[in-house]
Amino acid sequence: MKAKLIEISPLPKKTIHIKHVDEAFFSNPLHFHELCELVLIEESYGKRIVGNHIDSFSAGDMVLIGPNIPHIWHNDDAFLKPDYHERAKALVIYFPADFLIQLTDDQSTIQAMQKFIDKTKDGLRFYGNTLKNAMTLMRDLVHKDSFSKITGFLNLIALLHQSTEYDHLSSGTYKPVYSEKDNKRINIIYVYVMQNFRETVSLQEAASLLNMNSNAFCRFFKKHTQKSFSKFVNETRIGHACKLLEDKNLNISEVCYASGYQNLTNFNKFFKEIMNKNPRTYRKEMEVGRFSAPIKSISSND
Repeated sequence: MKAKLIEISPLPKKTIHIKHVDEAFFSNPLHFHELCELVLIEESYGKRIVGNHIDSFSAGDMVLIGPNIPHIWHNDDAFLKPDYHERAKALVIYFPADFLIQLTDDQSTIQAMQKFIDKTKDGLRFYGNTLKNAMTLMRDLVHKDSFSKITGFLNLIALLHQSTEYDHLSSGTYKPVYSEKDNKRINIIYVYVMQNFRETVSLQEAASLLNMNSNAFCRFFKKHTQKSFSKFVNETRIGHACKLLEDKNLNISEVCYASGYQNLTNFNKFFKEIMNKNPRTYRKEMEVGRFSAPIKSISSND
């Protein structure tokens, strides 16, 4: 895989672009571009990274990402099997950050839209009634003509702008890396961890993938992701555990070992550290629909 700056062109500065993705698996590497990107996952599951935030995703996941934020959707290994029946499907809307601002001279509207775009620089995940209504509006856009497509898009943005049903993903202190070379190297490590977190993830092996010694690798990884390598590995594992906890047929021990932990003590420790609650409490809150927040972002001070 080659991580790169992806140019979605040629697109005029005042254009929205709607793309329907239907593939065997999501193939884009860690990448960034100058457009805002609204993504609705319609089918498939795996791990999502936005800035310095990692979480599991599945059908119904909706995320809005601001310009130049590195991001990747990586399907679980099952999607690499030739006979796997499920597809990787998503609806994606790209639009310039200043598209909304250019539509008006009203200063209060401009300020409101600028504030909204600023929030997207962390990445926003929507849920609840906002998600339900936004899914309908997004799907309707596919079938609209040029004029009604614009009005439909504005209705969608108005819904997202007015909503309080969202979570910030990347931490506010995260500063994205714009180097294609560095993104390529980070992508190699992301893929290595996402493919191996259920078993043994080795710091030495990760460092060797970049032809570095362990100390140099740790400095490089923390500089460019603003978290330690061990934090990233644990976030990946706990994100997977959160997904498994949705399955009532799995007990806590089974979730622990299926997420790459060798004992319940470590599993409970890292789960509480990352999710601010233990696995049993998380599962109970999920069952009554009270929990919606994804894994918290870990800053470089952790």
